[in-house]
Amino acid sequence: MTYSSDEYKRQIMNDLARGNVESLGDVKSDPSRDYQDFDDFAQRSSVDERRQLFGQSLHPERIPPSEMEPELRKAIEQIKPNERDDVARAFMKRLHERGFSDRQLEQQLSLSTHHASRMSADDVAKMATFVYHNHPDIFQDVLAEKPGLMKFLSNPLVAAIVGIMAAKWLSGRRSS
Repeated sequence: MTYSSDEYKRQIMNDLARGNVESLGDVKSDPSRDYQDFDDFAQRSSVDERRQLFGQSLHPERIPPSEMEPELRKAIEQIKPNERDDVARAFMKRLHERGFSDRQLEQQLSLSTHHASRMSADDVAKMATFVYHNHPDIFQDVLAEKPGLMKFLSNPLVAAIVGIMAAKWLSGRRSS
């Protein structure tokens, strides 16, 4: 059976809710904090919980940039402009901490501006791609702080990783 991206995500979540999951290794679970879906997880989980999970899953060694880049572009185009600005500011802040200047990033990445609040979806996608490929730890940190972007990723591999992460908190709903 062939699934669309949304159907694929729903099927993964349904499988996970029934207990069909993979081990998440050393990630500690608090069964009192079961989440209903990804939005609930994004709102109620801590930045540290998300950072730990995304750190295990979102890395160029697990998802090649050639697969992640088009997904990032599509996801960034779908988020609200104010959320896109927040993501851009978060990337810029962390890149500044690594010694990059606004102008340097603008030139190196061929951005239309160096002002995060004025960046287009294309600018933010270029920055996200650069960060994912060259600074995966920054990418993971920003997504841990701004997890809403994750729900717009449609690649089946990314959907599977999101599903595996969510399974950790669906444990209370697993059938025995």
